[in-house]
Amino acid sequence: MDEYNRFVDWDKMDVTVQSQDAKELTCTEFQELKQLARQGYWAKNHSLRAKVYHKLISNIPCRTVTPDANVYRDIVVKIVGKRNSSSLPLPEFVDNSLVPTYCLNAEGIGAVRKIILCIANQFPDISFCPALPSVIALLLHYSKDEAECFEQVCRILACNDPSKRLIDQTFLAFESSCMTFGDLVNKYCQAAHKLMVAVSEDVLEVYSDWQRWLFGELPMVYIARVFDVFLVEGYKVLYRVALALLKFFHKVRAGQPMESDSIQQDIRAFVRDIAKSVSPERLLEKAFAIRLFSRKEIQLLQMANEKALQQKGITVKQKSCLCVFLQNVHLAVHAENFKSEIVSVKEMRDIWSWIPERFALCQPLLLFTTSEHGCSLSRFYSHSEGHEPTLLLIKTTAKEVCGAYLSTDWSERRRGGNKLSFFGTGECFVFRLQPEVERYEWVIIKHPELATTGSEPENHAPPASSTLSSGSVPSDPSDRLSPFLSARHFNLPSKTASMFMAGSSECIIIGGGDGQALYLDADLNHGRTSHCNTFNNQPLCSESFQISVLEVWGFRD
Repeated sequence: MDEYNRFVDWDKMDVTVQSQDAKELTCTEFQELKQLARQGYWAKNHSLRAKVYHKLISNIPCRTVTPDANVYRDIVVKIVGKRNSSSLPLPEFVDNSLVPTYCLNAEGIGAVRKIILCIANQFPDISFCPALPSVIALLLHYSKDEAECFEQVCRILACNDPSKRLIDQTFLAFESSCMTFGDLVNKYCQAAHKLMVAVSEDVLEVYSDWQRWLFGELPMVYIARVFDVFLVEGYKVLYRVALALLKFFHKVRAGQPMESDSIQQDIRAFVRDIAKSVSPERLLEKAFAIRLFSRKEIQLLQMANEKALQQKGITVKQKSCLCVFLQNVHLAVHAENFKSEIVSVKEMRDIWSWIPERFALCQPLLLFTTSEHGCSLSRFYSHSEGHEPTLLLIKTTAKEVCGAYLSTDWSERRRGGNKLSFFGTGECFVFRLQPEVERYEWVIIKHPELATTGSEPENHAPPASSTLSSGSVPSDPSDRLSPFLSARHFNLPSKTASMFMAGSSECIIIGGGDGQALYLDADLNHGRTSHCNTFNNQPLCSESFQISVLEVWGFRD
């Protein structure tokens, strides 16, 4: 341990968790490394963890010219000079108020700032990297000197493997990751998301804290365990752990009054004190219990959110521009401009909190209503086509209100010719507002055990039960493409598209939400639902119903 204790204040470390047993790591296979990292094989041996980190980081593919330890020794004196390292000003791309110490001694705390300044000198392209101080502070525990730590951090930053994302280094990448996290919370942590919407004026602002929870608030022993797995498995581990933190926060704090005036502050405080309620092992167990997570899914969501940011001109941290973009859902649905015969402004805002982040800040635009355009399916199509996504709202003569968020343009129905053709993506969902609010997730997302592997389905309408439980899923789960996003938008093969929407000149079928399916006849006067009891939920609405009003809404920038 002596070799790696230069920067550590052992009086602040819990040495009882450290083992002096001699261990070696001889495996090189990814699957075995992954299991050992998750199990914490090297977590209780300081020296072994240092050696493992060095080995894993040295294997990261990097740019040809990547600064090493010798570069640090050459430039540190010129950059730092004789200034007191503990008071060195930090570059704008890091948060000066959030530099964790992680049980470092005085020399280690000063070394964090020196290394950050030298990295700023060698990486002029970095424009936003709030996680950097935490990564440096952690790696100093497992470095022989500052130069070695500098080299390891540089290798992480200089990774040039397009399939291996490590640390966000631009505001565009960071902000799109926050939006992606919001999308994932909406899918995988619905109870927590509902709480965030209820108590926060700006949900995205809360989710923009997700990296701070990990690289700032999380105690040293926890972030070290997360980093063990992160170096083996990559960026998706960070999303997993952040989702697990939010799940635990909701579980522990559900029903309790807020401890401060800000849900952001409450979550930060919970993460700082997480040892009171959750062990590192339990946190990781929860994180890896989240199903249907894939690297491809995260990449596609990130791409879509980055594109949305670029289209709005948000590529650098500009406060005035950012504030316009990060309006909350209450501002996205303007009371004075919104008029619907089916839902109130409040109900529309509730729906808006469920839709993907990249669309949640668009304005609702009424495209079609039976009150004005009549009960014609052909007019329904002509007014809806060319818009993606759309929102369908239905009010029955029995005062029931239900609807669906539809991710794909209705023009896609033509790919089946005159046959009923299924399309859509896993971002689709159906919901009920009256008599009570309920959202129904796409069945293959929420219940992956019902997904079956097979060839592309034929273009005809199967029974509701088979429609809801079938899908074209490649046999290799690691190669599965995202069910969230449009196959056409990303030029993906059609067999990766989901079966959620279907339309012909005779009817519309929308299905997949937790065993719920919705059928509308051509005259748009009558509809029916099917309900799979497997999911133990209430039907979307009456099994057979008369339509009072039907509306289709689009999304306007």
